[in-house]
Amino acid sequence: MQAEIITIGDEILIGQIVDTNSAFLGKEFNKFGISIYQITSIQDDKAHILKALKEAEENADIIIITGGLGPTKDDITKHTICDYFNDTLVEDKAVLKNVEALFAKYISTPISNLNRQQALVPSKAEVLMNQFGTAPGMWIERNGKVFVSLPGVPYEMKALITHEVIPRLRKKFNFPFIMHRTLLTYGLGESAIAERIEAWEDALPDFIKLAYLPSLGRVRLRLSGKSLDKAIVEKEIQNQIDLVLPQLQDIFVGFEEDLSIEAIIGKKLTELGKTLSIAESCTGGRISQSFTANAGASAYFKGSIVSYSTKSKVNILNIPENEISKYSVVSKEIAEAMAKNVRQLFDTDFAISTTGNAGPSKGDSDAEVGTVWIAIATKAGVRSEVFNFSNHREKVIMKAANKSFEMLQKEIEGI
Repeated sequence: MQAEIITIGDEILIGQIVDTNSAFLGKEFNKFGISIYQITSIQDDKAHILKALKEAEENADIIIITGGLGPTKDDITKHTICDYFNDTLVEDKAVLKNVEALFAKYISTPISNLNRQQALVPSKAEVLMNQFGTAPGMWIERNGKVFVSLPGVPYEMKALITHEVIPRLRKKFNFPFIMHRTLLTYGLGESAIAERIEAWEDALPDFIKLAYLPSLGRVRLRLSGKSLDKAIVEKEIQNQIDLVLPQLQDIFVGFEEDLSIEAIIGKKLTELGKTLSIAESCTGGRISQSFTANAGASAYFKGSIVSYSTKSKVNILNIPENEISKYSVVSKEIAEAMAKNVRQLFDTDFAISTTGNAGPSKGDSDAEVGTVWIAIATKAGVRSEVFNFSNHREKVIMKAANKSFEMLQKEIEGI
């Protein structure tokens, strides 16, 4: 079973927005054994859309189109779909009612005729009601192929895929059972891990695949099993995990299961009834944002201070100026003081601090670009480590954040 994704919009092609829709679709379809044959990004141009539809119909069983469904004249997807299927637009009363209800409830400006035209859909299409926006999704079948046109707004598209498209696809097609288990590892590179588990990997059954998913400071190992027999897949995936875990015990931190390590840490803190606070300098709030991006973070995350300047470390975190002058702002002593003081300030069980030079200049310290001190404070004390994360600013920040998660995870597991 193959699918093709067509994203429509000049804003994608000029880099004004990032195409996150295709990544979401690829991940969701993979769960059901649907392979993505191709992803094509095209202009809001009739000839281009028609060409892309023709080629996709030749390549795939399922064609997903996102974008180009707005009320303005440059959104031409519906009209072009009508041309492709030799169809005409008709007004759908349910869609019109939805558009009017959304305007009445959420939008202060009067509804216009352009907005009402969102209710015009191809007569051959099955309407997929969009509860979060005015543009409906549209489902059309021809010669055993499924064409689905969706709005490009990510949260609208995701809701339609989850609640409308996938249930319909599962009714229409017989998909194999697919299972993924992802092991999170920290502190060892991809090639070193591959060498360590080479014999195990070579002995994997044909229907079990291993993927290495490296990031800055961490590697995810994803085991994927695919078969029409669910029981066989589940049993063999667990068997392979039992075989490989003893070889990874020193770097294994948990199973991802669609959760990031930040979410795993948050879940663990919540279960333990423990709390966290953060003082960030060189990471500029990246660590805090990673935690607050997860629903329910308020149960354990009590606050953070982005003490980016030396002055803020003195005035807010109460670190004496003479200590900063003596040790330097990028030092073991200041990192540990930041962690201890922010923990006391928010009265939490754990605290993280980062201070370093992300580059490209050295800032308030003479430490080399890429140098980062990370400290973890608890009621029992504080420990810190120093790292050099290269000379690329974004790489330094992300590696520092990931290493912070790793250090905190180990501290929590030691309870």
